[in-house]
Amino acid sequence: MKEKKRVYEALVDGAMEGLTGEALYDFVKARCSKATSKKIVRASLLALTDPHLRDRNILDVIYALAIKHRLDEGVLDDGDEDEPAEQAPFRTFS
Repeated sequence: MKEKKRVYEALVDGAMEGLTGEALYDFVKARCSKATSKKIVRASLLALTDPHLRDRNILDVIYALAIKHRLDEGVLDDGDEDEPAEQAPFRTFS
């Protein structure tokens, strides 16, 4: 949990400095060298649910980064075995 908090803080700090996209990703990786794409996406989701974080621009930047890296091929297969992957429930539509 300590690592996730560090990634979260780096993510929010970078977004508050005006970084976006790959510049923000590189900033987080520089501050948290062990951060994987998966950990960055999870920290992004944590930021998006933080009730204290209300700045729309910062939330938009974090959301865009989370979506980009979540959709990148291999994000869920980065070898990070410390937390089980969460599966979305399977739904059928009639």
